[in-house]
Parts: sequence; C-alpha cells; structure tokens
Amino acid sequence: MKTVIMPLPSRDFDPSEAAVSWQRLVQDGHRVRFATPDGKPASADPLMLTGEGLDLWGFIPLLKKFKLLGLVLRANADARRAYRAMQRDAEFLAPLRYDALAVADFNGLLLPGGHWSRGMREYLEDTRLQAFVGAFFDSGKPVAAICHGVVLAARARRADGRSALHGKRTTALTWKLESSAWSLMRFLGRFWNAAYYRTYSEARGEPRGYRSVQAEVTRALASPADFQDAPAGDFRKSSGLFRDSNVDGRPAFVVIDGTYVSARWPGDAHSFAARFSQLVARR
Repeated sequence: MKTVIMPLPSRDFDPSEAAVSWQRLVQDGHRVRFATPDGKPASADPLMLTGEGLDLWGFIPLLKKFKLLGLVLRANADARRAYRAMQRDAEFLAPLRYDALAVADFNGLLLPGGHWSRGMREYLEDTRLQAFVGAFFDSGKPVAAICHGVVLAARARRADGRSALHGKRTTALTWKLESSAWSLMRFLGRFWNAAYYRTYSEARGEPRGYRSVQAEVTRALASPADFQDAPAGDFRKSSGLFRDSNVDGRPAFVVIDGTYVSARWPGDAHSFAARFSQLVARR
C-alpha cells in the first residue's frame, strides 16, 4: 500500500478536485492522508457544494435557495457523493498539521485547488507548505497538482532556489477558463462578489490577467512554451462545457512530465486522479 498526502486549506477547497482524487486513490488501494494548517478537518467551498449564491439573486437569504446557474456551476453529482464519503473517512477527520509533514513519510503528493480567495490564499501562501512541496519535488517522488494547486507548486522552491516547476511541462487553470467564469459572474450582475472566480486581482497598472493562474505559473517556468493547454480545435476539451467521468475521459486534458502530473480544472479530475494513481503504483 502506498501513502499519498493531500494538503488542504482550512476551508474553501474545490470538492471535486479533492474528493474525486481521494476516491480514485482509495479505490486503487492507496492510503490517503490529509494535512491542514491547524490539524483540524477542512471544509470545502460551500458554493461549489450547494450552488447557492451563484445566481443573480444569490445574496438574498431566501431566494438563494432557488438555483438555476448554481445547479450548472456547482460540483456534479459524482463529486458531491465522493465528497460526502470523504467527509466520513477517518483520515480526513484526523489531518496532520502542515508543520508535521515529512517527505519520507509519503509516496506521493497531491495538490488540489479551489478559487475563493478567503481560504485558498491561506493555502497558497503558507511558507511551511511551500517548503514541504519544494522538498517533495526534490525527492523525485510523484507529485500531482490541479487548478490552483499548480500555483502552490510554482511558488515552492527546490534546494537550488528555483521554482519546483522550473524545467517542467505543466498545465493549470487557464486564463481562458478563469476569465470566462469571471466574465460570466459580471455579466449576470453578481455585483456583491463578481470576482468570486479570481483568487488574485490585478493591481493598478498591471495588464488584465497578470494575476491569473496561468500567468503566475508561466512566470515560474523555464520557458513559456512549457505551459500547455488543450488543442483549441478540440471543443470538448477546450470549451469548459464538458467534464470527464470514470467512463469518459474525452473532455479531460492532463499533462505528465516524468513523475509530475497536472490538470486544469474539476472537469479533468477523474483522468487526473487515474493517471496519478497509476504513477504512484509503479514507483
């Protein structure tokens, strides 16, 4: 049995990326342990679980229960079932603290994402976690990162001081996907939190998209060409309208570079987890 560590923020992580990955790894016979800043169980982004608050009227206490867009944008049924199961898992209920993590204790590392800044910034900016991720890359053991989890990998530093992703080929949440979701929120008039899909916003004078996931990750790479995206001509993969499943991987786009696996968003989660699980099993 191989042991994979999955660090999570205290709150607001994406339920699909974490729970679908957990489910696949456990089904394949791996042990999954969790870590949080304080050693207390984490909680996923509630908007992604319920869809409440994603519609135009989402700020009105009673009306937010009536969901239209929220039903489309929230985690799908498979992911919600996986999350409910993960919540009952003994390992999920007894996470380690970030500062108790040691590379030698684990065979693989998986970094899920999310986007709501309240919880995700805590995760992405934690220097203890960045140091652990950098050391894990240095070890040569398998690492997987999806969506904003790739930002954490980009911010981690190897022993030589370079980003853990320097010299790697990777994908992450693309600017096309991030800006499309951001624009949708503004178009629909979600004025009270129009930047819900942006973890970081541009400062005055910075070009549009400078603080996007794709832009930050690309700046950490040896070459901009090392950031990869699905072929524009493949509508199923590139449109953001389709999600993969256990039986249909066609919408997914996953990049594998040696012992490193990356993916863009929850729509890649099943294929992402399967590829990583296979890699861990072979090591």
